[in-house]
Amino acid sequence: MWLLRAQLALRKAQTRSMYLAKKPDYSKPNWLRISLAFGTSIFLWVMLFQQHQYDLAEYERRQESSIAKAHEKEAQKEAHAGF
Repeated sequence: MWLLRAQLALRKAQTRSMYLAKKPDYSKPNWLRISLAFGTSIFLWVMLFQQHQYDLAEYERRQESSIAKAHEKEAQKEAHAGF
């Protein structure tokens, strides 16, 4: 029986009272939370753009490197074919 009472007491403690919970007042926005939300969003977009630019530069560098290696192999084949 005491276990049932303990569960009921715990259940009551976990719920919010309607006297303590406030409805949001939309006429007075919380500017700190709004600025943090927009600031975080802008920060993430900037980081995404920077990472994209870095990835593009790395892709182009690797493409140029692979093209240069292919030309070197062709030149070596032509040099060995001549002997």
